[in-house]
Amino acid sequence: MSETTEKTMSARDYKSDLKPIWCPGCGNFGFLNALYLTFQELQLQPENTAVVSGIGCSSRLPGYVKTYAFNGVHGRVLPFASGVKMSRPETTVIAVGGDGDGFSIGAGHIGHAARKNINITYVVLDNNIYGLTKGQASPTTPLGVKTKTTYYGNMGMQFNPVRMLIAYKASFVARTFSGDPKHIRKVLVEAIRHNGFSFVEVLSPCVTFRGKDQFKIIRDKVRYLDEQHHADNELEAFDVANDEKELALGVIYKKPRPTYDEIINADVTTKAKAVSHGKPKVNKLMDQFKP
Repeated sequence: MSETTEKTMSARDYKSDLKPIWCPGCGNFGFLNALYLTFQELQLQPENTAVVSGIGCSSRLPGYVKTYAFNGVHGRVLPFASGVKMSRPETTVIAVGGDGDGFSIGAGHIGHAARKNINITYVVLDNNIYGLTKGQASPTTPLGVKTKTTYYGNMGMQFNPVRMLIAYKASFVARTFSGDPKHIRKVLVEAIRHNGFSFVEVLSPCVTFRGKDQFKIIRDKVRYLDEQHHADNELEAFDVANDEKELALGVIYKKPRPTYDEIINADVTTKAKAVSHGKPKVNKLMDQFKP
């Protein structure tokens, strides 16, 4: 029987027949193109790759890639992504969502996926607004911004996703910007290669509900982390995350630790060895349940 060989994939091979229907100028276009190039660089095979999402503008993305894809319900992308990874460990799993999907109704799932260190990549395309439902304030909408649900200005403090994920003990936390696809590609490659839960915040402006000037505003506000940054130092990472006047781009925190499946497999192996050296007395065990 002849051996099968994997096909060399180009960025175009990952494009589905569906055309993106985002608004012209949406930051998600830049991310999607960078994702194709990331897949090409990693030579991910479509049959061993899953892109899953919740609900929202950015959550349309699974339909635009030629891999296993699933568009779920609002805020529930991480439970589904975790299930895919735990049932098929050989699969590369990328979860995609927006700031509303992830940090509002889905916020309760992030901490558990992060602390368990499930080996998936979670990308949040953060546009500071609810775009799909036409411009309501989201958890990352800045304080004072007027939206359809905050006529007198947003009265809630703006979420800081990077700070939150470091606190949740995510083993990889990064930030990038859809206006710089090359940087997105660099960060995504490292995030997907990371063995554990990797979180990437993508600053992805909504030109429809947040304004066409958002790209310029973000460009003027960001800075790139250099080699002097110690990503494995949690206190240094918190200092970077706490700076909200100048947003740092790059890998902000990275500290490898055992993944959820590695811990489970090690525990199962240990217990299996213990049983093999001394089989439990079934009758004695059953006696404790007798009336």
